[in-house]
Amino acid sequence: MADVDTSPESAARPTAGVDPGPPARRILGLAVPALGVLAAEPLYLLFDLAVVGRLGALALAGLAVGGLVLAQVSTQLTFLSYGTTARASRLHGAGDERGAVGEGVQATHLAAGIGVAIVLAVQVLAGPVTAAIAGGSDIATEAERWLRIAVIGAPLILIAMAGNGWMRGVQNTLRPLRFVLAGLAVSAAACPVLVHGLLGAPRLELAGSAVANVAGQSVTAVCFVAALARSRVPLRPRASVMRAQVVLGRDLILRSLAFQACFLSAAAVASRFGAAAVAAHQVVLQLWNFVALTLDSLAIAAQTLVGAALGAGHTASAKGLARRLTGWSTVFAVALAAVFALGHTVIPTLFTDDAEVLGEVQVIWWFFVAIIPFAGVVFALDGVLLGAGDAAYLRTATLACALVGFLPPIWLALVYDWGLAGIWSGLTAFMVLRMLAVVWRAGSGRWAVGGADIQVGR
Repeated sequence: MADVDTSPESAARPTAGVDPGPPARRILGLAVPALGVLAAEPLYLLFDLAVVGRLGALALAGLAVGGLVLAQVSTQLTFLSYGTTARASRLHGAGDERGAVGEGVQATHLAAGIGVAIVLAVQVLAGPVTAAIAGGSDIATEAERWLRIAVIGAPLILIAMAGNGWMRGVQNTLRPLRFVLAGLAVSAAACPVLVHGLLGAPRLELAGSAVANVAGQSVTAVCFVAALARSRVPLRPRASVMRAQVVLGRDLILRSLAFQACFLSAAAVASRFGAAAVAAHQVVLQLWNFVALTLDSLAIAAQTLVGAALGAGHTASAKGLARRLTGWSTVFAVALAAVFALGHTVIPTLFTDDAEVLGEVQVIWWFFVAIIPFAGVVFALDGVLLGAGDAAYLRTATLACALVGFLPPIWLALVYDWGLAGIWSGLTAFMVLRMLAVVWRAGSGRWAVGGADIQVGR
């Protein structure tokens, strides 16, 4: 199978009951390309922002509103990657490579079907939705124009998610990086040409950004579909497999909605404290997103390695991997926290020189630094439990932690005028509670159920 990593190193199976201790080179070989995939899209979005920004504030605002709508749609469907990885990695660990890649086939069918439904829905609702967000102004007109074109790429985005999912499951994270970079290279080359009418191309302005996005997404999606076609597995849809994927996806969608509710609430409350507070919150939140992105790469390695070990029936090996990868992630997170602690007077000035904003940043900086080590534990064990297919527990735990730890301090901060300190107290409580929840679950061992099929949480 040309597109599955079948090297001796990746094909090696752990010995029953013994922690195989995959070498650091193997773990980093999974984590580093995964980090590249995670980072590539945000970096391109910054480039796209810079290109469109030269058109003026109206185009930039239209891109922000349209991009927000499209991002919210795709964010809720990450089960196509994480859920597919959980299922494919178990089959890979059990030695069923055709079954593992078959999960990718079914996830791709789901992605295409859901993507087409999203395109149709957004084409109908683009006007009212953008008007509601932008207040029916000229910004809404620009946003609607961008969104109607960009949403054509929704099926392509979801196909790429599914592709990342099954390839991570068979422990091949380098090929998805190549596919993603190939698509982004096309988008990056086309964006300034189409937006500004360079090299004799028509000047499409904001619409050019949307066309460039879809062009690049097409390249990436075609690469993933071609990889499936070359793998010589049946390509017909299988309703039973897709149904199982949707059940797992339901739990992951509810978990994502909990995150969205929390962070949208935080943004809404921060906006009530003035422009400086909003700007400071955004600066530190973007740094937090960077930390999350970095730690997620190790979580992906944890997910695929633990899933494979459980698929092979080696529960003791899976538990050993969980301990080892959690230790790695925690040490790395502590090092990141130390960097941000030492740079507390320098790093914020890279983003703004406004004294009022910098003052607000310092109010929440130490909350940010304090939660990074907790995040090292949480993200690693999230990866472990996702690899085990324990999505139902993660759903319930995340919802409970949000309702108890995050949302109350956010809204109390508004009522009692606690400012950003109140909001970030909520985030700190949320992370501490999540850490306690996943540490307890990992320690219980109830997630470590061996076999090719996911059985946890049913």
